[in-house]
Amino acid sequence: MSNRANRVARLLLPIFVIALLSGCINSPGGIAPSNIPLDGRDYRPVGEVATSSSCIRLFGFLPISSPNSIRAATDAAMRQRSADALIYITVERYTQFWILFTRHVTSVRGTAIQFDD
Repeated sequence: MSNRANRVARLLLPIFVIALLSGCINSPGGIAPSNIPLDGRDYRPVGEVATSSSCIRLFGFLPISSPNSIRAATDAAMRQRSADALIYITVERYTQFWILFTRHVTSVRGTAIQFDD
């Protein structure tokens, strides 16, 4: 192999390794009509909401941030509009893989509602 080919190989090898060690997975988490039973109660929509909750893990298993959950993302979405509940909820999860860490994200979208008392 020539000297130039060796230099190119040494340059491309780290790039190739980094590309192999990173990536992303996206998976649907589900769809729900509401986060609590509505039981025929009257309500009014107060707006669309969307938020996410994430967790970072070192080497893929050692948590270095707070855990993510659907409940945390749902509660944060309800706080955006001072809502009593959410309807028409969709949840998605995705994971980003990096060399030393992974990031797990849970995203929640829905319509915030307030009950008529």
